[in-house]
Amino acid sequence: MDLRKLKTLIDLVSESNVSELEITEAEGKVRIVKSAPVVAAAPVTYSMAPAPVTPSVVPAVEVAPAPVAAPTPAAPVGHMVKSPMVGTFYRASSPGAKPFVEVGDTIKEGETICIVEAMKILNEIEADKSGTVTQILVENGQAVEYGQPLYVIE
Repeated sequence: MDLRKLKTLIDLVSESNVSELEITEAEGKVRIVKSAPVVAAAPVTYSMAPAPVTPSVVPAVEVAPAPVAAPTPAAPVGHMVKSPMVGTFYRASSPGAKPFVEVGDTIKEGETICIVEAMKILNEIEADKSGTVTQILVENGQAVEYGQPLYVIE
C-alpha cells in the first residue's frame, strides 16, 4: 500500500468518529485503530479543621480480632485476548453453528476465535497469540466493552 494513501487513511480516521478501520488489498491488510483520548483528572484537595481536645477518662475496651475475609479468586494466568471494540460477543458464526474455539483447543495466531457485532457489522476477532485456550471469560451473546478480556491463552 502506498505510504501517502496510508497517511491519508490515518488522517481520515483521526479526524472522524470512526474508531477502527480495516482495509484489505492485494498488497496486504491494514488495520487502523484510534485510541481513546486521555483525560486528566482534576486535582482534589482535602482540608480538615482540627478537633477540639477535651481531657476525659476513657475506659479500657477489649477489641475482638477482625474476621478473616474469604480469599478473592486469583486473576487468570496467561495471555488475555481483549475485545478491540464495544459490541456483542458471539462464540460461533451463526446461532446453530459450532463455536470457533472451546476450552482446551490449540489455536494459532491469526485464527478466528469469535465475533464481536458492532452496529450490525460482524467483526471476526483473531487470536493475537498461538497457544491453548484455558478460559473463556465471556458468555455467548453478552455485551462487551473495549479492552474487556475475552479469552485466556497459555
